Amino acid sequence: MPTVYSVIRRPIITEKALVTRESEGSLVFEVAPNATKTEVKQAVEKLFNVKVASIRTANVEGKERRRGRFSGYLPDWKKAYVKLKKGETVPDFTGEL
Repeated sequence: MPTVYSVIRRPIITEKALVTRESEGSLVFEVAPNATKTEVKQAVEKLFNVKVASIRTANVEGKERRRGRFSGYLPDWKKAYVKLKKGETVPDFTGEL
């Protein structure tokens, strides 16, 4: 079993993720590309002391970026939408926005 921090890299704090958090009770994380849904579930439950209802994952392709005449691509990454069970409090890791 990999460590919690090797599975969950960082929370995604965007306007869309915050709306998803408020409306569906879901959290959005950037996870390791080879992490499975079971590993993500165990890591979230251990890190935040909550019960997870379901997980959806998405592979995100890196975008093309340019600096003048030079171009390259950002790396591909994996996103996980973690829905919590009813009655669970959503942890507040966003801080002051």
